[in-house]
Amino acid sequence: MSKLTKNQKAVAGKVEDGKLYSVDEAAALVKEITTTKFDASVDIDVRLGVDPRKANQMVRGVVSLPNGTGKVTRVLALCTPDQEAAAKEAGADYVGLDEYIEKIKGGWTDVDVIITMPSCMGKIGPIGRILGPRGLMPNPKSGTVTMDVAKAVKEVKQGKIDFKVDKTGIIHTSIGKVSMSAEAIAGNAKEFIATVIKLKPAAAKGTYIKSIFISSTMSKGIKIDPKSAD
Repeated sequence: MSKLTKNQKAVAGKVEDGKLYSVDEAAALVKEITTTKFDASVDIDVRLGVDPRKANQMVRGVVSLPNGTGKVTRVLALCTPDQEAAAKEAGADYVGLDEYIEKIKGGWTDVDVIITMPSCMGKIGPIGRILGPRGLMPNPKSGTVTMDVAKAVKEVKQGKIDFKVDKTGIIHTSIGKVSMSAEAIAGNAKEFIATVIKLKPAAAKGTYIKSIFISSTMSKGIKIDPKSAD
């Protein structure tokens, strides 16, 4: 077994095994127990009582985090020339169409989100095998295929994220950075949890929210009382 570092020893025991923390307590605690020298991401894991293999129990949605994600999100807008100026003004880092499709075919994927228009999907389809595995394929359900590209760009830049339950029934996503205040982290967590609760499928039976954990990069998970998210 590897030895604990000085920092790890200092935070060991601050998280009590089996204890359910409120969202506010967890948000403050995750900052205390993070010892990385870089600005770690704050992640949330929600285990749901659903069977994602069944279409009527799939949980997928979008949420606008009230305090932003705490990180710079690089956005590529693949759009027609008449939308380019508005997309740039809204904050898109890269704007164009054919030239960026060619770059992607050549292996370029240095972006976090791609936003496009319905009329451009025919050109984007052939690069789906490149974008899909990287989670970059635009999708109407996540708001990344839209007629109003500028609005979508602005929302993503302000903290809009999309998420979906994985095959094991868990939703995992980042809701901020450790450098953010505990209040900001808690606010984002509460908004995210509330959104997941609203998306409960009618076909889901039994306990819907089975467990919620908040952690940072390389930190211990902090178990949250779902009732504290109200």
